[in-house]
Amino acid sequence: MSSEIVPTSASQNLLNEKWDVVLSNGLIKTGLGFGGGVLASILFFKRRAFPVWLGIGFGLGRGYSEGDAIFRSNYGLRTVKA
Repeated sequence: MSSEIVPTSASQNLLNEKWDVVLSNGLIKTGLGFGGGVLASILFFKRRAFPVWLGIGFGLGRGYSEGDAIFRSNYGLRTVKA
């Protein structure tokens, strides 16, 4: 049984980093939307389900749009320069 290490290229590493950022960002945005929906449901809508689903939808949409922007950028991952 031979286990060989396959070298990866720089472009493959960049793509893997982009996927990591997009998936974690989508998960965080969806979770925040869920939390906001639960909070709105409890405080304003007499514990109905639609604010939760609306919040999840907004979170998924925001995660998708930011992921699309990350994959369409020509300069790799967004960085913050202080």
